[in-house]
Amino acid sequence: MVRVFKHYVPHAVLFLGLLDFIVLLCSAEASWVIRAREIGMDVDYILNRAIPLLSFAIAFQVAMIAVGVYGNEALQSRRHALARLGVAASLSFIFLAILYFLVPAFTLWRSHALYAMLIATTGLALVRLLLGSMFGGEVFKRRIMVLGAGNRADRIRKLEKRPGASFVVVGYIGMRDNETAVPEAISREAIHNLSDYVLRLGASEVVLAMEERRNSIPMGDLLRIKTTGVNVSDFSTFLERETGRVDLDSVNPSWLIFSDGFLAGRRLSGLAKRLFDVTASLILLVLTGPLILLGAILVKLDSKGPAFYRQRRVGLFGEEFWIIKLRTMRVDAEIDGKAVWAEKNDPRVTRLGHWLRKLRIDELPQSWVVLKGQMSFVGPRPERREFVENLEKELRYYAERHMVKPGITGWAQINYPYGASLEDARHKLEYDLYYAKNYTPFLDLLILIQTVRVILWPEGAR
Repeated sequence: MVRVFKHYVPHAVLFLGLLDFIVLLCSAEASWVIRAREIGMDVDYILNRAIPLLSFAIAFQVAMIAVGVYGNEALQSRRHALARLGVAASLSFIFLAILYFLVPAFTLWRSHALYAMLIATTGLALVRLLLGSMFGGEVFKRRIMVLGAGNRADRIRKLEKRPGASFVVVGYIGMRDNETAVPEAISREAIHNLSDYVLRLGASEVVLAMEERRNSIPMGDLLRIKTTGVNVSDFSTFLERETGRVDLDSVNPSWLIFSDGFLAGRRLSGLAKRLFDVTASLILLVLTGPLILLGAILVKLDSKGPAFYRQRRVGLFGEEFWIIKLRTMRVDAEIDGKAVWAEKNDPRVTRLGHWLRKLRIDELPQSWVVLKGQMSFVGPRPERREFVENLEKELRYYAERHMVKPGITGWAQINYPYGASLEDARHKLEYDLYYAKNYTPFLDLLILIQTVRVILWPEGAR
């Protein structure tokens, strides 16, 4: 994987993205040349139209990221990739039409854009039909050696079998006789020179997956392996990189303290985040104000009770604030006053509320809370005090998620389906900790773009 602004991107995705961008630029230029010759216009120097060409390529590629064209499913299935590619083409065409209306000089003429869209869609589809097996195969996978043959090593073996895994294990080395979870592991005693063995198998990384590391880490071997250019990673860091979450079963306080990250409070990045929140919330409130008003009227007509729902949630540093949404449940949803988890096909949700939740329209009034500074667009979802107090007792490091401002969308929301149980809260906490640890404006932008996929395919909405 390649680390881009503290976030890991698989080599296959990065290579495919660069190839797609070249295809998009070439498609835009080809459409310009074809259309110019059709109307008898001279084709001038290419740099004179650099901005329209780039705007087309960027708009199309952002749409591809948004709908999941670079996700594991699209890399493994050509049919899935082509279907998502069609959705991306439609979204980018709509965006470019709006951009042409607002700033005509920054985009292709409408006739050029139509030609470019057809050429680009064909070119991108051909790339996936011709090279799809390469991107989903072992060409871009890293070769790793695992030190250990216990339960941790077995977890790596199961992770390797997962579709879209970015690595292949070339060997397991049992460091202790009692490690038997991986029967094909070779005993360390059977290997004369560990560093030579790693190099002969072509491993680019060694992962420490021993169950008990005290007095069992071969420091001399690891030093020689490291100096030969092979990367050495501990188990928790490896899982964080491969899964995009902080694994609660393996991390300890010292790892969280000494590993890099948790710099979300830096003044410059914090200022940029707040500036974006203010600007975006103002624009969103202006654009969606009529929709919020219409939704409020429909809520009043659909069921008894107020149009808006206010509830206290736990935010930054554990401070409570009022969250506001369009009401989607009956007013007697918690008539006994006890906090209750939402569930699948929750009977408390009204007929209209089902669709408001599915389309995420009920979340729009939260833009006002973002404008006030109590929430951000991106961050861990805020929970009620009753849930927080219980989860802090059950889950380690749960309080650490409150070290960043809560958000409307987040890393957990785009990577984990909606859940309302202790186990679901545990998985979401792992993603929230990853976000808090690896926050950058780039990660925020990636989350915002991919939130489009969650809106278009809202399988987790409740």
